[in-house]
Amino acid sequence: MTDESNPHFKVYTALVCIGPTSIMESAFFMEPVMQKQVVEIKWLDKDTSTDLNLPAYETMGSAGMDVEAAVPSKTLIEPGEIALIPTGFAVAIPAGYEFQVRPRSGLAVKHGITLINSPGTIDSDYRGEVKVPLINHGKETFLLERGDRIAQLVLAPVACVAFEVVQALATTERGSGGFGHTGV
Repeated sequence: MTDESNPHFKVYTALVCIGPTSIMESAFFMEPVMQKQVVEIKWLDKDTSTDLNLPAYETMGSAGMDVEAAVPSKTLIEPGEIALIPTGFAVAIPAGYEFQVRPRSGLAVKHGITLINSPGTIDSDYRGEVKVPLINHGKETFLLERGDRIAQLVLAPVACVAFEVVQALATTERGSGGFGHTGV
């Protein structure tokens, strides 16, 4: 059932067994209800992509879909090196949306592998192969193999901006303070 106060969650009621006396009491938990948006995807070479998976959410609450590397063979990324990694697919993102390409936290923490521009943006009118610009900030050479999960895609709405030139901006408590103005 959907909670009327928050339509973005489904609320479930369950019976819970407590201890050896089998006393039952009700409990509830909430499951996020994610809005579905269709994005067309095309494998660029159907014959050589059969071993790869479509981008996919790894858990029910994942915001990003993991993307796999479509490198033809084992690829080494040396410390400090940038490598543009193919995914083997192209997408047609609906107007009013973008895909944000984000790093995977496990690769960043364990190996120093992240995106050189993070988050990256895939615009709705781009139809070329999705590629992921990885950089090795680690101290060791990183071995990347075909099918390794290398990044996440997050579908996000995009607002269209119309600038209005003014003589002065509204003041705020922060003002023009930036770049560490609140301390380290």
